[in-house]
Amino acid sequence: MAGLTLEDIAREVGVSRSTVSRVVNEHPNVRDDVRRRVLDVIQSTGYHPNAAARTLASQRSWMIGLVLPRSVSSFFTDPYFPHLTQGIAQACNQHNYTLGLFLVGTQEDEEKIFPRVSRRGFLDGLLVQSGQIGDVLIDRLVGSNLPLVILGRPAHATNVSYIDVDNIAAVHSAVVHLIRLGYQRIATITGPTNSTVSLDRMEGFRQALAERGRALDESLVAEGDFSEASGYHAMQKLLTAKPDAVFAASDIMAIGAMRAVREAGLRVPEDVAFVGFDDLPLATPPDPPLTTIRQPVYQFGTSAMEVLTDLIENGVQPARRIMMVTELIVRESCGASRRA
Repeated sequence: MAGLTLEDIAREVGVSRSTVSRVVNEHPNVRDDVRRRVLDVIQSTGYHPNAAARTLASQRSWMIGLVLPRSVSSFFTDPYFPHLTQGIAQACNQHNYTLGLFLVGTQEDEEKIFPRVSRRGFLDGLLVQSGQIGDVLIDRLVGSNLPLVILGRPAHATNVSYIDVDNIAAVHSAVVHLIRLGYQRIATITGPTNSTVSLDRMEGFRQALAERGRALDESLVAEGDFSEASGYHAMQKLLTAKPDAVFAASDIMAIGAMRAVREAGLRVPEDVAFVGFDDLPLATPPDPPLTTIRQPVYQFGTSAMEVLTDLIENGVQPARRIMMVTELIVRESCGASRRA
């Protein structure tokens, strides 16, 4: 058949063009039955791949890199990142990619990792969790022309694709909920103040107070680092300001803070109400169950991988911006059922 293309074979078999390309280039990550069907069509039509195109295609590594700003120990203790990675890994399996994980806990780690992940031919694309403001690694990767998707809003890199949730609107809704329940001294435990996610969540907190004519009381603000221990210590500081409700910028910090409240002889939610952020599986077991902002962490990972696959297949321009939906999940820790 003259002029037969990969698209023609893909339509005949009922698979994607990229799957046919993987078969032609003898990539191992193709199901046996699919490979057999593609080869049958190739044989019956007499298709012969263009030698130059095949050489170019063979430069694909079929490997995706995931860079997380975490040490090995914190990666396994923070439930957010394993959940995110699970979603990414599932999408990699569906697209026949291998996932490589790179943990960047220090500046030294960053210096070691950049030459590896940016080396031509090593990775087909890269997912990078946004970290601190002024993240030099993201700036360097944007300049490498490697297909790249940032997980979370980058601080100042404008010409780059990213996926995020509207942290400002999500926190605004949570704090308004606490205000409507009648709480007067609403405190917050923030994430690190040098990260965009923490700044956005703090902005949502400020906006909700301002809209209700409330001034921000700095004695009701304490910084954490998204760990349970930091939530515990931040709450110990906040107790002197006598808050009656707390918004914590992550569920795991909320759980640490609730522990500090109980150790102080106080009750949740009778003395101090709580709202967290994430709705990971650990949000339900605490007594009482935690009111929280649900963000689709698993789907966040799969959607990021879908965007990256599109960049690899169709080019990196224009940059994509994907915003995922959040939802306030009301449970007993905010005291809503007691104030109804």
